[in-house]
Formats: sequence, structure tokens, C-alpha cells
Amino acid sequence: MVDVRPVHSGRDLKRFVALPYQLYRGDPLWVPPLRRDVRTLLSRTANPFFEHGEAEYFLAWRGTKPVGRIAAISNRLHNETHEDKVGFFGFFETTNDLAVAQALLDHARDWLRKKGHDRMRGPASFSVNDECGLLVDGFNTPPTILMAHNPAWYATLLEQAGFTTAKNLLVYQNQHRGVTPERLTRATDIIKQRQGITIRPLDLQDFSAEVNRIKALYNVAWVNNWGYVPMTDHEIDHAAAQFRPVVVPEMAPIVEKDGRPIAFALALPDLNVVFRSNRSGYLLPSLPRLLWSLRPGKISRLRILLLGIEPAFRGKGIDAVLYHHIWTRGVARGFYWGEAGWILEDNPAMQVGLEKIGFSVYKTYRLYDRTL
Repeated sequence: MVDVRPVHSGRDLKRFVALPYQLYRGDPLWVPPLRRDVRTLLSRTANPFFEHGEAEYFLAWRGTKPVGRIAAISNRLHNETHEDKVGFFGFFETTNDLAVAQALLDHARDWLRKKGHDRMRGPASFSVNDECGLLVDGFNTPPTILMAHNPAWYATLLEQAGFTTAKNLLVYQNQHRGVTPERLTRATDIIKQRQGITIRPLDLQDFSAEVNRIKALYNVAWVNNWGYVPMTDHEIDHAAAQFRPVVVPEMAPIVEKDGRPIAFALALPDLNVVFRSNRSGYLLPSLPRLLWSLRPGKISRLRILLLGIEPAFRGKGIDAVLYHHIWTRGVARGFYWGEAGWILEDNPAMQVGLEKIGFSVYKTYRLYDRTL
């Protein structure tokens, strides 16, 4: 018998955080997140998501053993932006048991119904601005920083529970070995001159002002994306504070037109290279290697997790300018493998742009829907 109960005690929250370390113990590709980071993410006082959202956490039990977990998530900003009643589920983990998965999903469904939602979407922990999507293709390689990993049978369990595809999210890779495509270099020079733009790295000495510039750009550049949810000032400040210790300024270029930012990209060193071997999830065992890895040239993998352009400047090759900057500066710092994603399956402009410079799809994530 499966017993699903809400997480209302500190002890149960600790079990909620700890469950994946038990379920993935035998999976060498899973990258354990830092437990303290997960606790901060789940905290209703520390995570600014809870200024416009609610969540309930559930644990599934068989006897005295936790065998699954889920979060039911109500995001007011999503519903106001899209004028819908979609609720979300996230932090979904389970044994390979349909009864466990179904019980978890049913409890999340019932909670979302009480909040007035008529559709359930996920996994998203907590929104598309966080870790989201279920891995459905590309199980033979480890995830990069801030990307999910799960067994192949999770998709089967969700589909057996009545979920269907809402959107596929494509992830691209390129192992360029230090060689920049010549036509990308030529095109970049022409585009800069033709558009009258300049590109520069993020200025860490003026970090607060840089974050304010990015705030003004972020919710304009991403507004037309499917599933877009605006980030509040507090959420951007919170994310910036987390990223600052690991940001490489050259990997966070800003494109300007007449001194005004019109495009931005953010690529981060793939710290999962360090965390993958830290199976406990506690900071101390990985701290020496983490500090060592932040030195130039110690990590050769990079993830481009953000690239946005003001709508008026799209289709003018500015994405190529950003890719060229990250590529050339990345090679100079010892990055020889890059991941770009995720990219919506129905965003051909981004897909074609990446494919033209040698990127190819190597993973697919999926968001699922079910009516309530």
C-alpha cells in the first residue's frame, strides 16, 4: 500500500531533500545537487518565487520507507501572464512503480484543483525559469549545470498516468576543439558594422548596475517565448547573487546599440564536472575541488543557458555575434565543449542558427500536460 502525506515537519523536509540520493545511488551519470542549495530552493522564506507562488510538498511511503516525492505548484505570475489556470508539478522522483507515481500525481492534482487550476503541467521545479522538463532522449551522458536527469521509465509512468506532450525542449552540443568557423568570424564583423552594435563582457566591478541593465532587457527579450514567466526584480537579484561567484565575465556578453543593451547571453562553466563525484551532496567534500576548478582552464565544458535579443533586433544576426564572442573567448579560457539549451522545438530561428555553426541536438526534455 502507498501512503502519500504532505511534508509538514523539518524531519520530513530532510527526507524530501534526501530521497534522490537514495534513488540514484547506482546511477553514475546522475549529478548530486548540493543539499543546501535544494533546501534554499524549497524554502518559502529564502526563495523569492513564493512572493507570487505557492507549493505543497508530498512524500510517498511504503511502510516506513519513502519511495517517491512531488511538489504541487501554483504560480500566480504564470496564470496572470497567460490568462490560464495551469498548475504545475515538480521535484518528481519515484521508484519504478506506477502505483507510487499515480498516488503522488493524484495528490498533486487534488491540491491544484483546490487552488482553482484546470490543467497540470510539469515537471518544473518551480517554473520554466528553473530546472524543468523530463529527460526523454539522451540518457547516455551526464546533465550539465542546472539541467535535469532521470530514468527513461519516468516518461512511461507519466504517460500511463494520462499525461501527454505539452512541449519538447531541445538541447544542442558542439565539441569544437578550438576551431572557430571562418564564416562565423566573417559574418560577425559584417553584422557589427551593418547594425552599428558593440559587444562587451559583463563588468563585475559594476555588478549591481549590470544586473539592473539585464533586468530591463530580460522581460522584453523573452516575453514571446512559449511558457514564459516574467522574473521579478527580487528573483533576478537572487539568481544574480547565486551566479556571481562562478560567472566568467567574457562568458556573459552584452550587445549594445548606441550605448543601450539590446541583447545578452550567459554561459556558465559546467560545475557538474566537480559535483558529479560528490555523491553525498554536502558542500565540504567538494569545496577544495570546486575552488580549484574555478581557475581558468580547469573545466573545459560550458553551458549557454541564456541568450535573448530585443524583438526589434531579431533576425539581424545578433545571435551569431553572441555565439562568436562566447566561442572565441571560451577557447581562450580553455572551454572546448559547449551545450546550448534548452531550445523550444518550435523555435526554428534558434535551431537553424545553432546548426549553421555546427551544433547538433543530443538531448531532448519534455514538459507534460494533463487536464484536471
